[in-house]
Amino acid sequence: MSPLDISLADLIARLDEELPAADELARISEARLRAQTLSDLGDQLIDHYVSKAKQTGASWTEIGDAIGVSKQAAQQRHAPGPFERYTNLNRHSIVLAQEAARTYRHDSIGTEHLLLGLLGEPQGLAYELLLAKSESERRVRDAIEAAMPPAGEKALRGHIPFRPESKEAIEQARGAAAGLGHDWVGTEHTLLGLIRAGDSPAARILRDLGFTWDELRETVRTEIAERSAAREKE
Repeated sequence: MSPLDISLADLIARLDEELPAADELARISEARLRAQTLSDLGDQLIDHYVSKAKQTGASWTEIGDAIGVSKQAAQQRHAPGPFERYTNLNRHSIVLAQEAARTYRHDSIGTEHLLLGLLGEPQGLAYELLLAKSESERRVRDAIEAAMPPAGEKALRGHIPFRPESKEAIEQARGAAAGLGHDWVGTEHTLLGLIRAGDSPAARILRDLGFTWDELRETVRTEIAERSAAREKE
């Protein structure tokens, strides 16, 4: 029994289908990017269940045993981080931002990458808000593309750090969630964080699209309240 409903053949077939004209060297580069994305998602999958285990009272020793590492290694690797309260959709948007930075061969993750990550998660509320304001996903993508720095020369390996303005946006997202009384950080909160990230590329793009902090915050508040009320009626 496979632990995942996916196989190597599936991954190869999808890559070949999406890059029919690419040579084998180009496919190697793309395969490496996708492998890193799978690794990032795997780490977040483990983090999710580590958090659940801690909530039920499991010790770091027990968690380390379940992972197959020492207590100290488990605690260092899976201790609460900046994305602890992020929803799965929002975590995925961060993975997509990392993948975008690798695709462009950038050595850091900017707010433009974070915004592109939100646009790549169509199930998130941020995506709905972006399309409602811009009336076109293409318009948003074009604005992000225009704000992207030139592509780097070398493909990057390993961890890609966040730029200072991206760290500020992440901190602002947590603050926005807390200010609205939400105990989670969703894609909508990241959108709020991005518009508060000073004069960053994403903040400029959002303002050019017609967003303002006050209006966006009220829209998020209203949307969440309406969805909560709808769920209670089900």
